[in-house]
Amino acid sequence: MTFIKTTEQDSHYNHLEKMSVNELLTHINTEDQSVPLAVKKAIPQIENLVEVIVKKLKDGGRLFYIGAGTSGRLGIIDASECPPTFGVSHNLVIGLIAGGDAAIRKAVEFAEDSTTQGWEDLKSYAINQNDVVIGIAASGTTPYVVGALNKCNEQHIVTGCITCNQNSPLSQTAKFPIEVIVGPEFVTGSSRMKAGTAQKLVLNMISTATMIQLGKVQGNKMVDMQLSNNKLVDRGVKMIMQELQISQLEAQKLLDKYHNVRNAIQNYKNDGAAENK
Repeated sequence: MTFIKTTEQDSHYNHLEKMSVNELLTHINTEDQSVPLAVKKAIPQIENLVEVIVKKLKDGGRLFYIGAGTSGRLGIIDASECPPTFGVSHNLVIGLIAGGDAAIRKAVEFAEDSTTQGWEDLKSYAINQNDVVIGIAASGTTPYVVGALNKCNEQHIVTGCITCNQNSPLSQTAKFPIEVIVGPEFVTGSSRMKAGTAQKLVLNMISTATMIQLGKVQGNKMVDMQLSNNKLVDRGVKMIMQELQISQLEAQKLLDKYHNVRNAIQNYKNDGAAENK
């Protein structure tokens, strides 16, 4: 199979330094509009991976994202948002980045070039056959990520990937590859742009679809969200009011009592059912 690194191909635009601000923004926006269409083409691949993730998580497994640079940071963002959004444990979805936590804010030189450190990082979490590991790399060539997935395959751990090049070493390593081909970047090789946007969209799809399948959403509401600020408390009260058709004061009392939207609604319904017996 031919491997062409489209993420490194020359931009469709030239002499960027001579463009006005409006021209720059317009052309970037034009390029960005192609990303959702590229993601749409990958939906069958995304579906295959999500189906496996749901099964593994229902059986007690965990989901790991592993990447370097922008890709690693995007995985960490998605993982970190699952507990407050869906009320799951911080140990259910875990993001790892080459260079460790320091690399979240500042690039760690040559961290992504190790073929062994990715597996070492996974081992520190007692990675096992119940888990799923998704490698994230726009290029599909990052040694830190490819090396980790190779070791996972040897240990019969389910592997997936999100990459923006076709037939890359990462795609050929992962058992469930996702390839979103966005083409050359506006600034040549700057894969934090379209490729990064594509990866973020796919991560949104994976985590959201998985959590819905795990029962963490009712109707279209985040009934298990963590009430970690006033905005979310207010949202929770409104959700209870809407679902139970009760006053704001009653809804607030329920939320104060049960500290969770799902529990508040369920207990109110159970108490009503008991009274009507």
